[in-house]
Amino acid sequence: MMLSYQNQEVYLRGLSYQLAKVRRDLNTLASAKLLCNSVDILAGAGYRWNFGAGPDESLLSLAAGPFSTALRAVQSPRALVFHHSYGESGTLPWAESDPNPMSRARYFPAALMRHLNVDDLPYFGTFGAGCAGFCSMLMTAASLLGTEIESPVICLTADIHPHGSCFDGLRERILTSDCGASFIVGREPAGYQLLGITHYSTAREYISLVELAKRTVQMIRALIPNPEADLKGRDVLIHYPNIFPDTWAMVTRFLGLSREQQIMDGLPERAHCLSSDSVISLAKLHSGNPESLHVVVNFGNGIHLGVCVLKEVAGNV
Repeated sequence: MMLSYQNQEVYLRGLSYQLAKVRRDLNTLASAKLLCNSVDILAGAGYRWNFGAGPDESLLSLAAGPFSTALRAVQSPRALVFHHSYGESGTLPWAESDPNPMSRARYFPAALMRHLNVDDLPYFGTFGAGCAGFCSMLMTAASLLGTEIESPVICLTADIHPHGSCFDGLRERILTSDCGASFIVGREPAGYQLLGITHYSTAREYISLVELAKRTVQMIRALIPNPEADLKGRDVLIHYPNIFPDTWAMVTRFLGLSREQQIMDGLPERAHCLSSDSVISLAKLHSGNPESLHVVVNFGNGIHLGVCVLKEVAGNV
């Protein structure tokens, strides 16, 4: 599926994020029996540290920071879009002794909205796209915008690693961090202009990394038909999630781009921040150059692959 926004004047700005408080190295995680793979395997994939929630932190407190930042920038948003990569992050814990199914439906976004005294706003949420949630939120928010310059939509993603589960799988070699992030989608020319999105989904449990690389190249070429010519001489960065570095290196080579244009921001220091990865790197790398293009790649369990193309707008992000 491909969606073009070339003539729709959709912009994203106000990118904000918050990492959990506790920083741990691989040996600490191994000692706590939180790893499936060995320290050597994860170190070979490039990981060194991750961030986890401390004893005084919750999903609510982790998400409240970025959400509050967005609310200060947009006091009356048109709508709210929430995303979680883990299914467990969608609801707050309930009492097992409570037989009422309605009181067990403790949807996390509603609790967060009550916590920050935000009522009577349309809100939408999903975890189906996994770590491809950035593109998923962007598509949803763009569809919720009015035709005129009205109040924008706030997007928020937040996750805490499910209690009792290990980091990474034997096959995936992924280390994650607990994180929350937000951004604003509207008609005001600021930050980044959305030019297009492509999205691929499959119900298969697994696709090979070679297929992943090929599909990513195909999807980027659908948005930018001749990357080597269209991107030549332009200030172009391609943002990847902090997983599978060898796979994304293949994509970069196939597109005729240099390693310097390949962004995997902070993989050793903060690991993979799920749907927040794209928010973090875009927040850091906005230069204010209106000729700069950013290609953002998302990959999530499900399986979902999303690619969007953004053009910088002069001024602050």
